[in-house]
Amino acid sequence: MTKQNQTKKQLIIFLLIAYGLTYVMGIVTWYGSTIPVEMSVFPGAQMFYPAAGVMLAYLVTQWKERLLPRWFYLCFLAASAVMVICCVLAVTTPGEPLSINGQTLSIWSLISQFVMIIASILCWITLLISGKERREEYGLTWKNWKASLFCILVFLVIYFGRAAVSYVIEGEADMVPEILANPMALGYLIAMPINFVISFAPFFGEEYGWRYYLQPILQKRFGMRRGVLLLGVVWGLWHIFLDFFYYTTPDRGLIMTVSQIIGCVGLGIFFAWAYLKTENIWVPTILHFLNNNLILLVANEYSTEVLENQAVTWEMIPAAFLLNGVLYGVFILAKEFRKKEG
Repeated sequence: MTKQNQTKKQLIIFLLIAYGLTYVMGIVTWYGSTIPVEMSVFPGAQMFYPAAGVMLAYLVTQWKERLLPRWFYLCFLAASAVMVICCVLAVTTPGEPLSINGQTLSIWSLISQFVMIIASILCWITLLISGKERREEYGLTWKNWKASLFCILVFLVIYFGRAAVSYVIEGEADMVPEILANPMALGYLIAMPINFVISFAPFFGEEYGWRYYLQPILQKRFGMRRGVLLLGVVWGLWHIFLDFFYYTTPDRGLIMTVSQIIGCVGLGIFFAWAYLKTENIWVPTILHFLNNNLILLVANEYSTEVLENQAVTWEMIPAAFLLNGVLYGVFILAKEFRKKEG
């Protein structure tokens, strides 16, 4: 097999899993919303698919490669398959809902959380035993400490600054001291590093697919900036079934999709900048984890139910553009996007 044919075959396999599987499971998501059943398992499962696509593509086309981290890839793919099964069972045999710490979960959503924890721990182990040489060959090494920590710090400043400005714009400035005074906030922040270690798999699942694999392909084809902008759009559309049938209700799905694309383009630019600056896939993985998990902190509601059935309106779109598209999108002007342009 020529290098060109191998690359083409890898891309086809990636798209079949990252998008094909996502949209097939999107039909299951729609069906689940019509019953209805508790579906918090679906977003977490979907986050596995992009990396699963990359890994399956490499395993199929490069199985004999000496440096392929086979056990790490196989472990991640096995976890992805179990997550898909949990999604199907959540719809076909939902069982009685469970109430845990005031949050309603299906038994399969609860099981999926244990799957993610076990998968994360096993993936760390298989990644460690893969050895440094294999990790370096397939973009799995932590590198550039100072630049990496700088990117994380910049993200946190923007994230919390954006949240504060948002509350002020909405006339709820008193929410900021209320959040800071909540005793759960400090404990939540202290626990976040541990939570990342035991639940990194889904966040890595997206970033290894988007930033490590697809971003370089699109940048090579369309240019450093246009490639990242296109990735943001297709990343946003990748969420479309969740936008219509999980994050909000179908009548508001189009609004959520537009908001999602704006958010994904903005975050995609920032994550791309961080990845280009550090060449460290763990940085966008950490940023993705922070972005998703700090939502509960800034919302002052420590339950994932805050993500479901959101009451979005068209009037929110301009603010979403300013607070997400501009604050993060301005990094498209950074030198990292110029040094290889053309």
